[in-house]
Amino acid sequence: MLHHHAVSGVLKELTLSLALKCLSFDFIGSSVDESSEEFGTLQIPSSWKPVVQDPSTLQIFFDYYRIMGPPLSKEALECLVRLASVRRSLFTDDPARFQFLGHLMNGTKEIIQTGEGLADHDNYHEFCRLLGRFKVNYQLSELLSVESYGEWIHLVAEFTTKSLQSWQWASSSVYYLLGLWSRLVTSVPYLKGETPSLLDETVPKITEGFITSRFNSNQADFPDDLSEDPLDNAELLQDHLEFFPYLCRYQYETSSLCIMKIMDPILQVYTERASSPMPVDANELAVIEGQISWIVHIIAAILKVRQITSCRTESQELIDAELAARVLQLSNVTDIGVHSQRYGEISKQRLDRAILTFFQNFRKSYVGDHAMHSSKLYLRLSELLGLHDHLVLLNFIVGKIAMNLKHYPQCEDVIEHTLSLFLELASGYMTGKLLLKLDSIKFIIVNHTVTPYSYFASVFVLYFGLVQRREKKGRTQSCLLDDPGPACTTLRCRVCVVVINEILALLSCSPDNVMIGLIWNCSDAAFTFDAIAMSFYCSSLHGLRCVTTPLLKFMAEFVLNKAQRLSFDSSSPNGILLFREVSKLVVAYGSSILSRPINTDIYNNKYKGIWISLIILSRALSGNYVNFGVFELYGDRALADALDVSLKMILSIPLADIFAYRKLTKAYFAFMEVLFSNHISFILNLDTNTFLNIIGSLEAGLKGLDTGISSQQCASAVDNLATFYFNHVTIGEVSASPASMNFTRHIAECPNLFTEILRTLFEIVLFEDCGNQWSLSRPMLSLILINEQMFANLRIQMLASQPMDQQQRLSLCFEKLMADVTRSLDSKNRDKFTQNLTIFRREFRV
Repeated sequence: MLHHHAVSGVLKELTLSLALKCLSFDFIGSSVDESSEEFGTLQIPSSWKPVVQDPSTLQIFFDYYRIMGPPLSKEALECLVRLASVRRSLFTDDPARFQFLGHLMNGTKEIIQTGEGLADHDNYHEFCRLLGRFKVNYQLSELLSVESYGEWIHLVAEFTTKSLQSWQWASSSVYYLLGLWSRLVTSVPYLKGETPSLLDETVPKITEGFITSRFNSNQADFPDDLSEDPLDNAELLQDHLEFFPYLCRYQYETSSLCIMKIMDPILQVYTERASSPMPVDANELAVIEGQISWIVHIIAAILKVRQITSCRTESQELIDAELAARVLQLSNVTDIGVHSQRYGEISKQRLDRAILTFFQNFRKSYVGDHAMHSSKLYLRLSELLGLHDHLVLLNFIVGKIAMNLKHYPQCEDVIEHTLSLFLELASGYMTGKLLLKLDSIKFIIVNHTVTPYSYFASVFVLYFGLVQRREKKGRTQSCLLDDPGPACTTLRCRVCVVVINEILALLSCSPDNVMIGLIWNCSDAAFTFDAIAMSFYCSSLHGLRCVTTPLLKFMAEFVLNKAQRLSFDSSSPNGILLFREVSKLVVAYGSSILSRPINTDIYNNKYKGIWISLIILSRALSGNYVNFGVFELYGDRALADALDVSLKMILSIPLADIFAYRKLTKAYFAFMEVLFSNHISFILNLDTNTFLNIIGSLEAGLKGLDTGISSQQCASAVDNLATFYFNHVTIGEVSASPASMNFTRHIAECPNLFTEILRTLFEIVLFEDCGNQWSLSRPMLSLILINEQMFANLRIQMLASQPMDQQQRLSLCFEKLMADVTRSLDSKNRDKFTQNLTIFRREFRV
């Protein structure tokens, strides 16, 4: 009998596992991550329809969940999650679909009522996912059509409220519940019919529960080893607040009253503590700052979704003003009295980051480019705080930015967030103009040498960078003090030189802290060339003790020819001078990194600097401001040395590591694309082993999962290589150039090179979920035309690899592939081949 029970248990386990694998199979080759929003429907075969529509199918999995303990009960819920996502077209009519939905509702309702199995965390999480599927795959009108909807929605609301109260335990699971409620409330405007949704009764309670749970979370004494505090993790915070604003906006007046009811007393206490003559309890202040931080983040999130059409009513703008006024009032208090002595406290830093997030979202809705300047919000803010328009408010924000830069020089997170906010202000066309009207900005520009801020270098250079960014947008008018004339240009030159000298003086002592100043100050390199002697300036950089990562980042920013900002006169040597300095910097770094062993943290100590160096060279080589033929003509080694050291750095990295680090991968293949496009002779003149290693990396890149790399970079590089061979060897003379002769030698030593690459391309197009076949078609045609006999042999091999019943159909597809395609690589012929390839792939995959 014991043996019988053991066998039965194993059979149940295997049956459930098989069912889950069947339901998880990717029937259409979409390879979509089920955790993403794209996992919306399950594309199961039509032949499964009778089984899925059979009510006993769902009941089996609900029964399995009830009788099996963890972890098998979780697998039963996973099967239900997938069944809840079955495509609509599987059901023959609406009654069948409603019956299926009714079974799902009744099953989940029973689980909530009994609470069976929900004490297990994995079960709880999967059950929340199941509830979340109801609104992902069904319309609100469909949910209302189910008889048990009223009882179900109240039970789910109660379940959600309890989950919010257990936030620390159910944090990752609540995400799916809030997603369900968010989608429900956003569907209400499109709901037709008289059936009540009951959301007016349930949503306000959930909203209040969310706010209260976040507010009270800072009072709980949680162990230090629990999950990271969301206030310290932007991504985690985003997960917590992604859906909540939609719930808030649904019953906005009720929600805002709840927020203000909670915030007002604690804000009053925080204000009183600032000027309290009595000693203040630091622990009490830390709790208060944590509570207020959550409320500020909630208000910021609410403002973030204001751009939704339904949120742009006058009544909602007035409520926005009430909430914003409280945060602005708080911002005035954080830097006075006792609070001005707490910049080193983590809770204070969290609070200031929350205020910066509020400013970012408020700015997008009510300041500058997309703001409504006649908004009722400013009328109410004028009554409450005297802030009567966006210019006054912008001055308020700049004051907070300056205050942070003054008091947080050692806090990287706050400084980074502060500079990010300023960058947004400086990058906006309207906000950029508004900034230049502020007296505080004009004062700093004119009196930069007497500024009282200890973090002056970064502050001022940011302001100066603001001025330069007007030109980076392609607008020729200078925005500095609204004066485009010669006097203004002279002032800009003087300011630029002074600031660079100040930064260089600081750089040798603390390069990491002030390099950002260099990046911003020289963001408009063409102007800087006219302002200072560039070669002297860069030589000063090379005089530093070592080439640092910030220095490399500065040069990467400097050489980027975005919007053609690096534009020199035809007689100007500046482009050549700039590349010389680039070469010196890259060679200095490369020589240093290659000569010393790296035993620890190889990415930060070696690979990081290498990928930045590759970015520098890619941008400089493709910037279109240097005539590289000049270097060889006059025997200048700048280009050759830069390419040589870059190759040595590349070869020092195993191919597996190149693919293991995302930024290194992108930089490497971007560099390859530039080399094969503009400097292919350098590649062809390498020894055969090195040449084949590089080509092998391109083939590996084609097979990679990153479409941007495979189509835009690897495919382009292979096409340039094959095109060169076709033009200079296939239809040209072998002795035409040393590069073509070297190319012929490489192919002679590896005669199957082109065949293998072409085979790889065909396999990608035919057998993978290929969304970049246009890009891949380019090198395919070039490789086919190189040697048509090679293509014929490959065709025979591919036909032989297919089942007998598929060979004739594939043969006909191959014949159509080259129909009306000539022996030419002009654009018209390439387009024709691309069209044929699209048809070829579609008919093959039928």
